[in-house]
Amino acid sequence: MIKFTKTTSLILLFFVLSTYVPKNENYNKSLIFPLKNIKIENNIMVNGDDLIKELEFLKGKNLLFINQKSIESQINRFDFISSFKVNKIYPQTLKIIIFEKKPIAIYSEDKKFYFISEDGDFINYVNSNHYKNLPIVFGKSEKFNTLYKNLININFPISEIKSYHYFKIGRWDINLRNKRTIKLPKENYVEALNNFSLIKDDRSFNNYSIFDYRIKDQLILN
Repeated sequence: MIKFTKTTSLILLFFVLSTYVPKNENYNKSLIFPLKNIKIENNIMVNGDDLIKELEFLKGKNLLFINQKSIESQINRFDFISSFKVNKIYPQTLKIIIFEKKPIAIYSEDKKFYFISEDGDFINYVNSNHYKNLPIVFGKSEKFNTLYKNLININFPISEIKSYHYFKIGRWDINLRNKRTIKLPKENYVEALNNFSLIKDDRSFNNYSIFDYRIKDQLILN
């Protein structure tokens, strides 16, 4: 024989109420901690209202049983989202904290544009004042992240770059915002970048706009 204590009865009542579905209604709503409010935080590029619409199906459900996994598929529809965190504010509010991918460049291909993130992900391009000054990448995007990481590793002033041009022979040109162009060799281009970093502020080079490192151990100025 099962002995029902006061605590056992309360637990049973809780589960009955939290999963109760009226037979004459076409929805699944909880009477315990029903979700009424969804808040989106820390979003810059992701439209909070659009995300809330995707999560409308959660409204009325028991806040206790809503977890990160249950809403992952809806969140993943937004390609700007890298990760997210779910906070529950009882009795009826769900707060979702968004962590967005960080674009580092704009990729141009066949007159279409995409953001390239720090991790090399492609993100659908949208006009944004927040990222309006990003450099543009022309050519083979698969090679770009390796170049970018090398630039970061040598503390190259990324903010001074206007565009990157990749050529089929396997090398890059870097165009700066001050109208200077660095022509890199196919191999060992980090050495060329280091050399440019050393001389770029030297006044004796002020009259030159092209720094050509394509020939090994040579710098041709124009």
